[in-house]
Amino acid sequence: MKERKIICVACPRGCPVTVTMEDDGTITSITGNTCKRGDEYARAEVTHPERSLTSTVRVTGGNSYVVPCKSSTAIPKELLFEAMKEINKASLPAPVHIGDIAVKNILGTGADIIATNEAD
Repeated sequence: MKERKIICVACPRGCPVTVTMEDDGTITSITGNTCKRGDEYARAEVTHPERSLTSTVRVTGGNSYVVPCKSSTAIPKELLFEAMKEINKASLPAPVHIGDIAVKNILGTGADIIATNEAD
């Protein structure tokens, strides 16, 4: 058996959660959470952690050098550094509008990298 202690970020409360697992990764108990969201967060965090990714994308042919962007959905945590390499290769031609796609289906995750602001 092994234990993993995490802080739940599903709500502002920040409960200290303990997840107990068998050696094969099967979850046997989750304690410390005060709501259902904490249980769901803890299960996901120990089995397949995902994160939203925010960054900037280069803008070409305009007055702005970069535009803020984010992933349309969370992507697997282990792909974040590779995703950043792809984002760093990308650029958008000015003018850029909110929702413009800088990278479609990044690393085959199904998530698009989209502009979150305007840039001219």
